[in-house]
Amino acid sequence: MANDSATGGPLVPTATTPVEDDAFEDLIGNTISGLTAIERVNVRPRWQPNPPPMPSDATSWCAFGIMEIDADWGSHLRHIPDGDGSSEMTRHETLTILASFYGPNGYSKASQLRDGLWLKQNWDALNAVGVALLECSKARTASEPINTRFIRKIDLEMRFRRVIARSYPILNLLSAQGSFTTDLGHVQPFIVEN
Repeated sequence: MANDSATGGPLVPTATTPVEDDAFEDLIGNTISGLTAIERVNVRPRWQPNPPPMPSDATSWCAFGIMEIDADWGSHLRHIPDGDGSSEMTRHETLTILASFYGPNGYSKASQLRDGLWLKQNWDALNAVGVALLECSKARTASEPINTRFIRKIDLEMRFRRVIARSYPILNLLSAQGSFTTDLGHVQPFIVEN
């Protein structure tokens, strides 16, 4: 049984929005695939426990990964009195995602992604889950040693902004009693019952 504010101990979120982890990677992968016309199977997360075989040199493909998540220093906490009560913490994050394009059309695929991200219809799916594009860097040519030879790749760095909301089981205050003491020493007791 999870802790709540009445039991004491660490509080674990009961809900988180928007999507995170694998579901967020799927959203980014689907976006890259949709905007570049690279088959979804060839748009893959950069780090995988069991990587699939590398596509042939004649195939355009993309490896992407979340390189950095920078959270704003402050957060906002608001209590929601519905039912037994809960509190929602919101915080903004900036995510840096690197997309590396391989194959014969690396430059054009990187450019298609960069330009396509700025069209409203193309970022509606991202905005629906609280994600907005901040910027895309210039495409950079690099080479990568794979299987004892160097393969050309085109890196495109993208920065997104999103809001994370987590619900915590902080229950409604049902009653309280105490007293206020003024600077002049006057004591005023109080009792609050819900």
